Amino acid sequence: MQGARMARRSFSRLATAVRAPADVPRMPAFDHVPLPYDGPSAVEIARKRAEFLSPSLFHFYSNPLNIVEGKKQYLYDEHGRRYLDAFAGIATVCCGHSHPDIIDAITAQARRLQHSTVLYLNHAIADFAEALASKMPGDLKVVFFTNSGTEANELAIMMARLYTGSHDLISLRNSYHGNAAGTMGATAQKNWKFNVVQSGVHHAVNPDPYRGAFGSDAEKYARDVKEIIEFGTTGHVAGFISEAIQERSLGVGGIVEVAPGYLPLAYDAVRKAGGLCIADEVQAGFARVGSHFWGFQTHGVIPDIVTMAKGIGNGIPLGAVVTTPEIAQVLTRRCYFNTFGGNPLCTAGGLAVLKVLEKERLQENAFIVGSYLKDRLRGLQEKHEIIGDVRGTGFMLGVELVTDRQLKTPAKDEICHAMEHMKEMGVLVGKGGFYGNVFRITPPLCFTKEDADFFVDVMDIALSKL
Repeated sequence: MQGARMARRSFSRLATAVRAPADVPRMPAFDHVPLPYDGPSAVEIARKRAEFLSPSLFHFYSNPLNIVEGKKQYLYDEHGRRYLDAFAGIATVCCGHSHPDIIDAITAQARRLQHSTVLYLNHAIADFAEALASKMPGDLKVVFFTNSGTEANELAIMMARLYTGSHDLISLRNSYHGNAAGTMGATAQKNWKFNVVQSGVHHAVNPDPYRGAFGSDAEKYARDVKEIIEFGTTGHVAGFISEAIQERSLGVGGIVEVAPGYLPLAYDAVRKAGGLCIADEVQAGFARVGSHFWGFQTHGVIPDIVTMAKGIGNGIPLGAVVTTPEIAQVLTRRCYFNTFGGNPLCTAGGLAVLKVLEKERLQENAFIVGSYLKDRLRGLQEKHEIIGDVRGTGFMLGVELVTDRQLKTPAKDEICHAMEHMKEMGVLVGKGGFYGNVFRITPPLCFTKEDADFFVDVMDIALSKL
């Protein structure tokens, strides 16, 4: 025991000794002492990754970080250095890293039963489904559990096609909904589409207020949906799938808020053509937008099907589809089964996530601190010509960098340099957008105003060095 304490103290001294340059703003105080790390180095892990893992994998930074521990809104590398996490594992760790309530729920369930099958009864899946359904508006009360957002969207698309008897689906340009057969068709960016059969999907003009063809004119964008139905289909469609804020997957949407008023008009057009409306809440859901629990609620609509993942489990492989009892009946026509979807371990963790969000009022924090952070970023926009746009809501914010504000020329290289500078000063942030020129700011929902100030001060210095 004494040796362990000495090891922790020596590691703590190492963590203190590894500092950023003297001109860097001071990171907010935090009393967590990371555990000693005696695992392989970043160099060794990179070697194994190159040899044994998919060559399609890529990483941030010229010297990729070996992250070995996380606590709340902070991460630690192999040397014990602390970083402010403004990315949250791609908008996934909503309650903070290694939250004790979630860990306790998972370990307690693991000690009793890790996995059985939904062919037997177990209270964990039923309890979580009930709690999840209580968060949904209208008649959205039947839950299907999956293991990821891609699986959830695949299931939702199939259900829409089965229920309506139509195959045609409408999604938005610039969208990402997954990388399996059906979801790759719904995805509308060449960067994420392989040359495989993708049928029955029509991509509507992206209602992007910053780069879109019609600015913020929702009616013109909605007219494109109507014309797709009239000229590209039989007049009947299976459905329409969209996010309230486009930002699925690593580097895709770029935190694009759809034009105000667009979703009600698009939903109306699709429903008149017999289609269902699917809300992809994989990233925007679970209180991340702050003002509401779900992103679609910011537009005043109620979907027919809602998909979710990421924040649902705070890092656990878990996804879900929620729909109405009537629509859910379509899966009784044949056998539908998911071996791991809704297993006791994941659903116990998912229920704990909902409880933590409520207990710690993290939605309220996302709204208050997220609004404060957005205001500070807009102040930074006035100072730095390279910032073309600041957008988003809550803790789902985007800062788009451009070399020319009039032409909106993407600052692709500049954002990479800025990210390197920010990492050296102790801040980790994502990037995305079709051109890879948008800072993706999606921190854990326990992010504080002090964290927001530190983040903006670091970004200010990084942009000043470009």
